[in-house]
This record gives sequence, C-alpha cells and structure tokens, in this order.
Amino acid sequence: MEQLIYKGKLTQFHRLKIAKKEDLTKNTFSLEFEIPANLKDTFKFEAGQYVSINFKSHGEDVINDYSMTSAPYEEKISLGLKVASSNGATSQLYENYNPGDELLVSEPSGRFTLVSKPSEFRTIVGFAGGIGITPILSHFKNILHKEPRTRLYLFLGNKSSEELMYRGLLNDLIQQYGNRLQIFYFYSQEKTSDHFFYGRLDEKKLNLIINQILHLDDTDEESTIWDAVDEVLICGKGEMIKTLANACYHHGIPKKNIHFELFEEFNDDIYPVEKEFPLIQNVQVDFKMFGKEYHTELPDNREKILQQLLVQNFSVPYSCKSGICGSCECTLEEGEVELLENEYLTEKEELQGKILACMSIAKTKKIKLNFDFN
Repeated sequence: MEQLIYKGKLTQFHRLKIAKKEDLTKNTFSLEFEIPANLKDTFKFEAGQYVSINFKSHGEDVINDYSMTSAPYEEKISLGLKVASSNGATSQLYENYNPGDELLVSEPSGRFTLVSKPSEFRTIVGFAGGIGITPILSHFKNILHKEPRTRLYLFLGNKSSEELMYRGLLNDLIQQYGNRLQIFYFYSQEKTSDHFFYGRLDEKKLNLIINQILHLDDTDEESTIWDAVDEVLICGKGEMIKTLANACYHHGIPKKNIHFELFEEFNDDIYPVEKEFPLIQNVQVDFKMFGKEYHTELPDNREKILQQLLVQNFSVPYSCKSGICGSCECTLEEGEVELLENEYLTEKEELQGKILACMSIAKTKKIKLNFDFN
C-alpha cells in the first residue's frame, strides 16, 4: 500500500494486477483488475464511482481518474478508458501496461451515486456522451440487477457508430432486460436513416425525446413517461451536462434528482447563479493547505474564492471549478460564505462547516479556511 497526496487529500493506493485488457474502439480500451482476497473489502464500491491510477507516462509519475463500468455485484474492477491523444498519459497506459503487469490503484471514490430502492417502481433516465457511458453502464447494470421494478431509458451520443463503446454489452442487456430497458443511439457526425437520431444530445434534442419517446405511459394513461421520471443521470463533457441539466430542470425535474459526472475541466457554473450579493471589498483570507498557513487579500467578492486564489497563483487543489468533483473541499473555520449549487457535499457535511471553494462567495470581510483533512 502507498499513501499519496492527491487533489489535496491523502489517498491510499494498492498494487493490483491487470487481469484483462481489451480494445473497444480505435481509441478506447478496457482494463480489468484482479482483486486479491485480502483487498476484497477495500475495493467494495458503489455504482458510478471511479478509481485513480498512478503510473509512469513519459518518465513521470501521473495520476488519472477512470470510471468503473463494473457493477458492485460483479465483484471486480473494470474500467473504460479513452486515448484522447497519442501524447497523452492514457496512451502511455495503453502502450506500456498489459495483463500480468501491476498498477497502483486507489480505493474507490466519487459521489456520482444513487440510493438503491429495490422495492419501488422507479423510472430512471440516463444521458451519456462518448466515454461518459462508463459510469452510467455501472449504474444501469446495477439497477437492472437489484431493482426488478425499475425501468430505464438510455440516450447515448457519439460522433459516429464506429466510436460506440460496449455495443455487445448493451445488446446483451437489452436481450436480458428488454421489458425494462430501452437504449437510443445518437450520432453527431454520421447521417442516420431516421433524422431524429442525428445530432448532439442538447436542449432541442431533449424536447424531441420528451415529446416523441417519453410521452405515452402504458402504466398511467393520465400522464407521460417523462412525468414519472425519478432520477436523471448525465455524464459527458461540461457543455453537454450544463445544457441537459438545465433543460431537465426547466422540464420539471428537481435539481436534487439530476446527477452528473464531469470528464474534463469545466469552468462554468452548471446552473445560473440566481442570487445577488452585497459587494464586500478587500476580503481577508487566511487558509491552511498542505500543513502551511497562508494569508491573502481578495479585491472583492464578485468572484468565487477558488477562482480568485488561483489568479493569485496559489496551488489550491481543484479539478472542475463547477461544484462536481469535490477536489477543493475545505472547512470554513471563520466568517461566512454563500455556497452555491454543488453536486458533491451532503447536508451533514455542510452542517459540519464543509464548503467547496469553487462554489463559495465571501459574505464577510474575513474568512478562514482549512483545506487539510486531519
């Protein structure tokens, strides 16, 4: 076992052997790891979570996050990975590591999760773009296995049919659970026989999906399938998440029931900021990070705290700047902030004084933060 500071937190890594490696498309592949008996409990996970892998890329140590496609009941760790460029770190992982080799793999983490409700009748809709299928695949397999009364709809976008990952596995799920699962494929750069399925998954496409696919509900003649949706899962690029999350919200889905996972740095707010705040100038900020004490002054509170600290060249841990990943989680020890929308912190954590610096606006002249976890 190795302990490393990653994203500002002490993270536990374990050596796991690669059991399988498989090409999925021309630029995606899967990895499956052997889990030794003594680590079975350590690597228990929830659907939708990810692991981090520490490996060598171009002679340097790199840590990257990869979502699991396996479901908890399968008792294995399987990942789907995309080689974004020939110079990227994941290309080195593909070229240099094979079955039998060992990699340092973190214990599972992430909060793109759902509470299981096996006794309820639920309707769950998933939207995925490209590699974003990975954690949603974990969710769908798990829900189909554990919730016999839940029906699922998956809307999957890719540039072309050549880039569609897990086609065989998705077909197998339809064969097994066709009475509760429907999958619809969309292509943005490949003409389709039905124009409906041509184009990106965005607000316009969601309007069509609601009106033409999720309309008549056989189980309730008084309402539509969309009216019955309990949870929405979205995974893909930031702009897709922002567009679809807002569209779902405007079509009546509460924000607490819209869950998303981001696969890239994204600097925009997912939902527009609807509040206005009194202007405070010369905000004094004391903070503790990596065991050291820092003091700085922010010109005012027009921008969020993380973004202002980064402008001042402080190496505050972050990944998304959108309240999704939790990398900039810290404790508010003095002062007040307004915590805007976030997909990460629980109510209990907020009551304990936890905030996300990327989604916090200063409301007092002085604030004190602690980015270290004791």
